[in-house]
Amino acid sequence: MGMRCDVCGKEPSRGNQLAQRGKAKYLGGNGRKTTGISRRVFRPNLQRVRVQAGTTTESKRVCTQCLRSGRVQKAVVRKPFTLPVS
Repeated sequence: MGMRCDVCGKEPSRGNQLAQRGKAKYLGGNGRKTTGISRRVFRPNLQRVRVQAGTTTESKRVCTQCLRSGRVQKAVVRKPFTLPVS
């Protein structure tokens, strides 16, 4: 399963974390100096969401970009603006 979006397939990617000192030139400093570089992992922001798939609902792990862009339709819990029947 792993950390992967079920819609777009986004998964963790690797990059560098820079440790810097100094003040930026545009702020009146001498410039930023890199004092260390270490590897890090950029993980996708996955949410477990109940998704409407045709007439059925299923639970999927979806990244927040897919949720915000509307690539996924969340399952309707109940019809909006209806009173519960008693």
